[in-house]
Amino acid sequence: MTMLAKITLLFVVFIDILGQGLVFPIITSLVMESNSPILAPDTSASMRHVYFGLIIGIFFLAWFFGAPYVSKLSDVIGRKKAILICLIGALVGYAITIAALYIGSLFLLILGRAITGFTAGNQPIAQAAMIDGSVDEDDRNRNMGFIITGVSFGLVGGPLIAGLTSDPLILGNYANIQMPFYAALALCAVAVFMVIFFFEDKKDTDQAFKFRPAEVFDQLLKVRKYPLAFRLTIGLFFFHTANVTMYVFVDNYLATRFGFGTLGNSMVFLTIGAALAFSSTFMVLPVQKRFNKQTILIATMCVWALSAAAFVMSPIAALAFVPIFTFYFIFGIAYPTILGLFAASVSDEEQGWIMGVTVAVFTFIAGIMSLLGGELMNIDIRLPFYIVIAAALATIVVLKTVWNTPEVKKITGAP
Repeated sequence: MTMLAKITLLFVVFIDILGQGLVFPIITSLVMESNSPILAPDTSASMRHVYFGLIIGIFFLAWFFGAPYVSKLSDVIGRKKAILICLIGALVGYAITIAALYIGSLFLLILGRAITGFTAGNQPIAQAAMIDGSVDEDDRNRNMGFIITGVSFGLVGGPLIAGLTSDPLILGNYANIQMPFYAALALCAVAVFMVIFFFEDKKDTDQAFKFRPAEVFDQLLKVRKYPLAFRLTIGLFFFHTANVTMYVFVDNYLATRFGFGTLGNSMVFLTIGAALAFSSTFMVLPVQKRFNKQTILIATMCVWALSAAAFVMSPIAALAFVPIFTFYFIFGIAYPTILGLFAASVSDEEQGWIMGVTVAVFTFIAGIMSLLGGELMNIDIRLPFYIVIAAALATIVVLKTVWNTPEVKKITGAP
């Protein structure tokens, strides 16, 4: 695979994740601030938490249904065609979101997020394409690190775009809440151009596009036929329960407890992106060469539990950024590690499918936790982070029990 093709895939992942770093700070402000154009000024704080969970949850559940389908589809029609389908879906979703903000429609906002979520499947396709182009295990692990680099740049770029294009001090009268989405539209168009001209894959076929809704569930249930991948998936479930619960509610918590606005929430995602960018780019291979993969994941869970505890105990907002950075710094090492395990659990012909499964697990948990999280935060705004701690500890138990088989030990390097 050429370097230009790799850059194209990184840019595609950047666009895929950009929407989260760009939208989350804006959604938090739209829902939690009293002058929101989407909600009535007298909307109670408890209902605002519920609406926040609904908007975020619909996005992730739509992503859940779309990810395994388009990932498997990429094994049939080719990575390139599947990526272009996702980018076109993103263009449509952003256009509807812009319309929703102009007319103050909560329904259109949710619809736009749903369409964007359903076609947010480019990350697993790019992961599979990177695996297709890898020459050996080290190259595959390095390429998985590159994917996380694209993710981190998306998380960094999103809040920067949101802050720069919506700030009147920078753009003057041109600054408004719609401008970040116009920027995202333009970047999507650039990504379409790059994919058309700079990326080719070896899986292109002339097979027709056939939409079968049952494909979503069939591909997820298929994992039961692969004992090794199934055991890994159990661990991934708890891994992502800790990860996404922290990710979804970190800015909502800070907005509620410390009064963060769009700028403050953008800085949260900027911190997450910076931590991911450094560790995923520079630390993955050195750490993997020094420690076996199970040790890396167990250490990650310990750091996560301590970081979540430190986060909710922080008496001032500035101190909360330290455990946020720590949490996602080690995530940048752990996630490409666990993706490498999934890649090693199936054949080369099924990489698109298995990468889709990993994203489906992430999005399903994110959707459910988002929908439940509004009520959880109404009980206690710290409760989601207690779940992070419990899930991290549960992951360690799974690694020590469910993963304690010769087949799993062979790919993790555990003694």
